[in-house]
Amino acid sequence: MADMRFQAEKAAHTEIPRPKRAEGQWALGYTEPLNKNEQSKKDDDPLNVRDRILYTYSKRGFASIDPADLRGRFRWMGLYTQRAPGFDGGKTATVPEEELDDSYFMLRVRSDGALLDHEAVRALGTIGVDFARGTADVTDRENIQYHWIRIEDVPAIWERLDAAGLSSLEACGDSPRPFLGSPVAGVSKDEIIDGTAALDEIKRRFIGDPAFSNFPRKFKTALTGHPGHDVSPETNDISFVGTVHPEHGPGFDLWVGGGLSTNPKLAARMGVWIPLDEVADAWEGVASIFRDYGYRRLRSRARLKFLVADWGVEKFREVLEKEYLGRTLVDCPSPETPTGHRDHIGVHEQKDGRFYVGLAPTAGRVSGSMLVELADAIEAHGAAGARLTPYQKIVVIGVDADQVEPLVARMDAIGLQARPSNWRRNTMACTGIEFCKLAIVDTKDRARDLVDELEQRLPDLDVPITVNVNGCPNACARTQVGDIGLKGQLVMHDGEQVEGFQVHLGGALGLNANFGRKLRAHKVTSAGLGDYVTTVVGNYLVDRADDGEDFATWVARAEEDLLRGEKSLEAAEPGGVR
Repeated sequence: MADMRFQAEKAAHTEIPRPKRAEGQWALGYTEPLNKNEQSKKDDDPLNVRDRILYTYSKRGFASIDPADLRGRFRWMGLYTQRAPGFDGGKTATVPEEELDDSYFMLRVRSDGALLDHEAVRALGTIGVDFARGTADVTDRENIQYHWIRIEDVPAIWERLDAAGLSSLEACGDSPRPFLGSPVAGVSKDEIIDGTAALDEIKRRFIGDPAFSNFPRKFKTALTGHPGHDVSPETNDISFVGTVHPEHGPGFDLWVGGGLSTNPKLAARMGVWIPLDEVADAWEGVASIFRDYGYRRLRSRARLKFLVADWGVEKFREVLEKEYLGRTLVDCPSPETPTGHRDHIGVHEQKDGRFYVGLAPTAGRVSGSMLVELADAIEAHGAAGARLTPYQKIVVIGVDADQVEPLVARMDAIGLQARPSNWRRNTMACTGIEFCKLAIVDTKDRARDLVDELEQRLPDLDVPITVNVNGCPNACARTQVGDIGLKGQLVMHDGEQVEGFQVHLGGALGLNANFGRKLRAHKVTSAGLGDYVTTVVGNYLVDRADDGEDFATWVARAEEDLLRGEKSLEAAEPGGVR
């Protein structure tokens, strides 16, 4: 608390915008908890729960867990209770939380953009096989996510992770969530600057530090030196994006305040140049502003994006420079915005003459045994390792030219395709009702079935169209920025309530970044999803301009009946093109 008083004294030198009502901002003197989450964190630093898991709960079992730890502090260790079976989507948010709790956990393991050698990948795979009923998913935060974890097994899992240089620490909670790093850092021929050292330094200095374990809410970090902006920098709380200063050379621009969920906002670009060795200091400054001035009264307004929106990026920069960094940042125009794929799928030559191979599991679903086979392949074919991507994909790094095709064939045989269809490449899905207590509908199985169906009905789609499937409004699969974003909800069909989706069309990141168009009162049943997507995409293929108009641009001008799927233009020719 003394540190908070110090920040308040410093703030006296800078005019700080004050909201019309108290928002629980520590630096303005509002230190008393205003909701149960803030009270829980004040009662005990969530980092302390690690010892209770190791020495009490894992020995006494699930029934011994304090509810305040179970539904709160466990998240700082990457643990959430998973959804108990038997509760349909209509029960989500309508029954007490404790009734939805199963006695098993979801566990997230952070990779933070690191290159995982074959031993680390094998450790991740064997954890799935030995402790998680074979489960393992690649998430859009470059995590591996398990299910069916027993509290009794957590110490053994952590031992295995520690031995592989991995961790679940602060993979969830009001903390520095797992970082997104470029999957091709250090090897891409197009890379502006390799930011790996900066991410490593942020992790070394701040993960597990009590000074940064109590943010108002989650704090998401992304960093890339790749000109393709391959870490979704527009949707993170803080992003460092490779740029080149005409005098100082390669460095990073700073973007702040991005985030989706129910109030989506794209990050504000600061237009600065930060050298590699000062990135961690800038991260500390932005994180400290969020900690000290972030809104803690309402959880729904506790993300950094609300503070940035209220202050404006100019005021935010002024506070960062004057009160936290103690120096002025170097001005530099923000880098050009790219178009095209960001996922690195396929075979690509590295700057050292070797190759990296981007692999596409369907909707991020892999398994423990699949990861073990991936580890075996990395070792057998002499690759350097693998990285996870923000698009639920895997990139194998450092493959010799004569090993590329054998590796591709071996991976294809287990369902990791280097040359997938556009549908398999461009479909993402969150966890969904199978395990998530917030979800309303099934997502993983529905997304995989949809991919299979679209591969049959539109097999040779000649343009990328992304499909982002989400089980609730929280946008874990980035619903609003997909070409076809699907937000799960219950809908009425023939007088019955069934699983369905609200549709967002034409969302995008990159050059024409925008949030998808919502059609008034338009819902699609889960069962009718294949018909709907086929009709809308068929309408696009017929009606698009001759100059190769992309899907998002077409959506912005298309008649509503074409977007609703109520009207079908002349059928596309076989192969999915006119």
